[in-house]
Amino acid sequence: MEASVTLKRVGKLVHGKTILAGMSFGIEKGTIVAVVGENNAGKSMLLKVIAGFENPEHGGIFIHGLDSVRRRQEVRHLIGYVPADNDFDPWLSLKQNILFIGSLYGVSPADLETRISTMSRILRLEDALDTKVQDLPSSLVKRGMIVRALIHDPAILVMDEPTAFQDAEMVRVIWDYLEQFRGEKTIIFTSQNFSVIEQVHDRILVLREGRVLLDGTLDRLLESTTHYHQFQIEFETLSDAMYQKLAKMDIVFSPSKQGNLFTFYGRNKKVLFQVMEAARELVLVDVNLKKMGLKDLLDSEFSRQGLVE
Repeated sequence: MEASVTLKRVGKLVHGKTILAGMSFGIEKGTIVAVVGENNAGKSMLLKVIAGFENPEHGGIFIHGLDSVRRRQEVRHLIGYVPADNDFDPWLSLKQNILFIGSLYGVSPADLETRISTMSRILRLEDALDTKVQDLPSSLVKRGMIVRALIHDPAILVMDEPTAFQDAEMVRVIWDYLEQFRGEKTIIFTSQNFSVIEQVHDRILVLREGRVLLDGTLDRLLESTTHYHQFQIEFETLSDAMYQKLAKMDIVFSPSKQGNLFTFYGRNKKVLFQVMEAARELVLVDVNLKKMGLKDLLDSEFSRQGLVE
């Protein structure tokens, strides 16, 4: 398939610190790509660079084959951007903010009214349109930012935490709407909602320290952990001393303690019985073998200990 976004050895520095380190990858048209990673992994900066709100110090970014720096005006019309933070004019109403941006993109007054009306109905913003942004809750502001990003019908939608501040119902509403663009628009987004990412993605980019650590579908990424199991053992009581004893076993990976629940990873099921033997003096309440998901894959200690091969 044809590339919608292409990065070639892109590097970004902020105050002398490397935020993006030689990134090279392409994103196919019409796909939904989630960008995930720890705090300060470079997620937000990557989105800003793709959207054209930051310039790279090194390398190049190409949007539909156009150099994003040299052909900035053309590229800007191809992209809709939802930043992490509210950047609306607080003294204008939500609708006035959206109308202003739409007019800058040359959208006709009739199309502006139609698009605002349609998207506001779908995203449940109709009662908020005429209210000053400074008087609106963050949940409504964020939805308004999605409308603004789509107002000029861009080919690429770049969104930093698009469902931040939303309740579970609105998260479903937003993604039910956005998924309608699959195959038509390229969507690149960040999110802390791992269950949403697992459901909607075509591809996941895992960042660490400004580099792409992992790249692929969740099933493909989890293939690297097929020889591992996640175990949860609940004891009647689990002291800190016993937890430290179990956690230090060389067969135990990425251990954690929550109350009397001991969670860890092991290379095979025999590990479970070895841990139980080491804790034989404790009263066992329950044992679970849990299916691994995106959150497990992103666990920093998990990756540092070598479970991603």
